[in-house]
Amino acid sequence: MPRRSILTERQRSALFDLPTDDASMLHHYTLADDDLEHINDRRRSENRIGFALQLCALRYPGRLLTSDEVIPEKVLRFIAAQLGLTGDDILPYAARRQTRQQHLHAIRQIYGFRMFSGQGARCLKAWLEKEAETARSNDDLARRFVEECRRTQTILPGVTVIERLCADALVAAERRIETRIAARLDDQTKERLDALLTEIVDGKISRFIWLRQFEVGNNSAGASRLLDRLEFLQALAVPPGILEDVPPHRVTRLRRQGERYFADGLRDITSDRRLAILAVCAIEWAAAITDAMIETHDRIVGKTWRDAKKLCDARVADARSSLQETLRSFKDLGAALLEAKGDGVSLDHATEEACGWTHLESMVATAAELTDTMAADALAHVIHGYHRFRRYAPRMLRALDIQNAPVAAPLIKSAKIIAEDQASAPRQTAFLRRNSKWHRHLNAQEPDDNRLWEVAVLFQIREAFRSGDIWLPHSRRYADLKQALVPMEAAQTTPRLTMPFEPETWLADRKARLHEGLARLAKAARTGAIPGGSIENGILKIDRLTGAVPDETDAMVLDLYGRLPAVRITDLMQEVDDDTGFTEAFTHLRTGVPCRDRIGLLNVLLAEGLNLGLSKMADATSSHDYFQLSRMSRWHIESDAINRALAIVIAAQSELPMARYWGSGVTASSDGQFFPTTRHGEAMNLINAKYGSEPGLKAYTHVSDQFGPFATQNIPATVNEAPYILDGLLMNEVGRKIKEQYADTGGFTDHVFAVTALLSYRFIPRIRDLPSKRLYLFDPANAPKELRGQVGSKVREKLIVENWPDIFRAVATVAAGVMPPSQLLRKFASYPRQHELALALREVGRIERTLFIINWLLDADMQRRANVGLNKGEAHHALKNALRIGRQGEIRDRTAEGQHYRMAGLNLLAAVIIYWNTKHLGHAVSARNRAGLDCAPELLSHISPLGWAHILLTGEYRWKNR
Repeated sequence: MPRRSILTERQRSALFDLPTDDASMLHHYTLADDDLEHINDRRRSENRIGFALQLCALRYPGRLLTSDEVIPEKVLRFIAAQLGLTGDDILPYAARRQTRQQHLHAIRQIYGFRMFSGQGARCLKAWLEKEAETARSNDDLARRFVEECRRTQTILPGVTVIERLCADALVAAERRIETRIAARLDDQTKERLDALLTEIVDGKISRFIWLRQFEVGNNSAGASRLLDRLEFLQALAVPPGILEDVPPHRVTRLRRQGERYFADGLRDITSDRRLAILAVCAIEWAAAITDAMIETHDRIVGKTWRDAKKLCDARVADARSSLQETLRSFKDLGAALLEAKGDGVSLDHATEEACGWTHLESMVATAAELTDTMAADALAHVIHGYHRFRRYAPRMLRALDIQNAPVAAPLIKSAKIIAEDQASAPRQTAFLRRNSKWHRHLNAQEPDDNRLWEVAVLFQIREAFRSGDIWLPHSRRYADLKQALVPMEAAQTTPRLTMPFEPETWLADRKARLHEGLARLAKAARTGAIPGGSIENGILKIDRLTGAVPDETDAMVLDLYGRLPAVRITDLMQEVDDDTGFTEAFTHLRTGVPCRDRIGLLNVLLAEGLNLGLSKMADATSSHDYFQLSRMSRWHIESDAINRALAIVIAAQSELPMARYWGSGVTASSDGQFFPTTRHGEAMNLINAKYGSEPGLKAYTHVSDQFGPFATQNIPATVNEAPYILDGLLMNEVGRKIKEQYADTGGFTDHVFAVTALLSYRFIPRIRDLPSKRLYLFDPANAPKELRGQVGSKVREKLIVENWPDIFRAVATVAAGVMPPSQLLRKFASYPRQHELALALREVGRIERTLFIINWLLDADMQRRANVGLNKGEAHHALKNALRIGRQGEIRDRTAEGQHYRMAGLNLLAAVIIYWNTKHLGHAVSARNRAGLDCAPELLSHISPLGWAHILLTGEYRWKNR
């Protein structure tokens, strides 16, 4: 039977090689007293060390030693030292095969090890078949099998046997899942699904390809295209329940395969697999299109509001000249009347002389009109968006299965009137808050004019989706928040959660910390001991923090970078892959086998990182053409693979000796970086005050203190960055190790302060307007007199106590990874003012922010650490700006997936360069030491691995054949 290879050499080595690191040898190869007794029963020294070596190998990694195997010297020395022998004593042992077999038999008798055969092997194969359904990759299943063999003391079979067993189990599991899904479909549904591959839309593409071509829209035409697809999928009536017991990652894999196949490719595969892919795609795409529809409506509402505001501002600007002229006329009239009164002249005569009664009437009418114009707000003009909404909104409301909380019942009732076009139904306004500005404008409408009322309903629909007052049952982003929160029983067992079960315990601790912190701050204010600041007459003043970089640093940086060899970007990537094997993370979407065409894969990754695109890369390299690169990109490049590759590079870089000068990997900073796009930003609702009308998006990146960019995600340029801080910290193992997180002013809210503290992260934002921030206390009346000018309102302690169980559940939900933290925090930020959970979490955040402000003012070292961390992030942005050389630095991909791959590919390329620079800077430091030059650690800590002048980024991309 031919070999079924599912693992790389690096993966096989990790599973089957004898460990040589000190920690593993101490853990696995430390011999107990009874072990030494059995070993010392052997008379000859070579037999004692041979017996011990076989015993250790059977324990870990759990396999037999081969007769020609070379034992690592560190392992020999470690075991021999425990026996009072030397490593050379093993040499005669390999000569007698019979002795080795006798020792193996004795070890099995004494310790209970058994061979992989008979009933034990059959049980393990059955166990393996069950595990295969939940295994996330080939390597994952192989690791599980090896660990189960170790647990049951079953001696591992050969690596080829394990690979074949795992491959067979994975294939069988895949077929079982496909058969299970297909069996739950009735014959009519199967026919409708198969018809997706043969039905042609508009004479161009199959219905299947047409369905998967959707994207968040920005106008009513885009909304209509999404509704066309959503209504078609709803008519297919594929029940979501058919995926009930299918592992989520299996569903994701089937969906991704459906997004990679063309229609003719799907027609050629087996019936069950084809139907499973089509059914999964129908269900998943329906949910995704529903979310895209809500997001499209959100953008249209935003565009309507901006258009109304522009019109309002334009009318105010146009009225300024008339306003000045009217005011001047009234000024002249007033002066004439005052003069006439002083002279005792008739006021009527003065009025006639100044302007005349007819002109005065015109002036009063103009003034009244100008008063209305200047007092008007944008809501007076949103009615101009009515026809835009009318083109899609009734259809959208009919297509969406909107569920609601009791507070949103009036809104849903109003939405039903629009959906069903009930002309005679009363247009009530109970869905609006009492103090809403909408009431004044609605009251001014004609009784039979319902246009503004419909616009108001659709505006409130957007706000209700954002806040979670209404939701969709099968949505990914707009599901019911309360159902998403983990139960209290599960929350209490969440390992990362350190917050107490009882709110009184937490409050007592915070009261004590606040009391002690206020006392220290008041004393510092009295004695003028606040580092870099002062409180005078109740006003806080902060001085700019001075730098602390030694003068010799610049010269050393130039010298070290001067010692780095010039390198092509292609050679750099190959060298890093040789060291780390990051390309092994890019497995085939169908088989799970790592990509065997390493050069082709590196071409694709370089094309993404440099923003060149595959066609330009195919022109710039002689190794692959466009179709080869496209096929490789379609079947190997995905978000999870890029994240795995990034984790491999970051972990390897953190282990390099040079990285230890910059930190221990427990602090990080995060910031957003703007990337321009070529699509119309205003139409996309992707403009804001900072970037103006320039269209674009932001990549929000987390950078560790060792310069590793361990997480990145695309976010709209319009949104607040604060909710995304926790996403990066909780999305991988590097982020979970972070203890102290830095962010800039745009990265903090009270909710972020609350959740980071409750998850045991120390959150340190650099707040630009810190003197204007107030301190929130449990007892403001007893605040030290020096600080009373800084005190805000009282902490609502009762609100925290009453909502503590829900706070506990919300934080546990974030920690467990049930939903992205940003999704939860955005909903909290959008809740109406009366929602108690959001308010209670805000009160917790205010307490944590107060404690932070006190510590920040008193701790100059904290301020300096934050500045250093944020400077690392900004320097990281400079490297990325230098790398995105293609397409004038613009992101021209129209799909969110394409844009994500561009940003993630750029981040991975930056991490690869950082690894290479870190490695060779270490070599340069060694060379400098040999030359007798100063390389003090306090100087090396100020060097960064973010230089790129020595890297050739442009030209023809040539790869070494290895």
